[in-house]
Amino acid sequence: MTSQEPVVRMINVTKKIGSKTLIDKLNLEIPPGRVFGFLGPNGAGKTTTIRMMVGLMSISEGDIYIGQSSVKTDFEGAMRQIGAIVENPEMYKFLTGYQNLLHYARMTPGITRARIDEAVARVGLTNRIHEKVKTYSLGMRQRLGVAQAILHRPKLLVLDEPTNGLDPQGIRELRDYLQELAHQEGTTVFVSSHLLSEMELMCDTVAVIKQGRLVDVKDLRGSAEAGRRETAFEVDKPLEAAALAGSGTIDGSKLIVAVDREETADLNARLAAGGIRVYSITVLTRSLEDQFFEMTGRGGGQIG
Repeated sequence: MTSQEPVVRMINVTKKIGSKTLIDKLNLEIPPGRVFGFLGPNGAGKTTTIRMMVGLMSISEGDIYIGQSSVKTDFEGAMRQIGAIVENPEMYKFLTGYQNLLHYARMTPGITRARIDEAVARVGLTNRIHEKVKTYSLGMRQRLGVAQAILHRPKLLVLDEPTNGLDPQGIRELRDYLQELAHQEGTTVFVSSHLLSEMELMCDTVAVIKQGRLVDVKDLRGSAEAGRRETAFEVDKPLEAAALAGSGTIDGSKLIVAVDREETADLNARLAAGGIRVYSITVLTRSLEDQFFEMTGRGGGQIG
């Protein structure tokens, strides 16, 4: 598979139970080497979509491809390319963490003890891996679940609420690892979480669904347009500033334009050279949370 081909393709994916449509003709492509966030209000269909991706729920209409393998017609081929944690990871509590990983490693040919050690180190469990899982905190079990999910080096890692039970340091370590896994090893990470601020830090791209339908897909990083932000230049001559800028809107004494970092410096220099005094430059940041509520039409409530 070339780097240009998507790791995940959802084609008119629909899930119906009786007369109720939970997912309605969902179309989505996810490229390799990205941390892809999946967002939506409670009941939007996130977990249903994830369950169809990993084969825990049948697809009523349409299809999902993992690489070139259809979940419907080549289930084993698709599943070989996926590592996943859906809801809470389940482990044998009477075994040690290492014994659990050995057990799972036997299910897939080619996983060596060196690979197990590498996965354990990646998730920060080296010092506790030989203790019984029943002594682990929820956060430690979550880390062990991630280690198990990546043992066979999957092309796609699917995580449903992976930060559950983790303290702030653990969340940051997991975020850094997932970004390293995607950007350096080329694994696509598909993650669903209710922590919007964390998703903004973690993800390269996010998709938002509402009532089973795709609302929007936003690139948070990686494109030229993603680096542009609405920026307010407070000036003494806003009309002349707008003429020099060639674009933007005027709000009182402020000229508001969409610029990236370099364009901000260039425009500031042009304004000064044109005899316009610049009193302040302010980036008008709209957080992912603001955009989420705008897209879903919600002014508050829980995200699930």
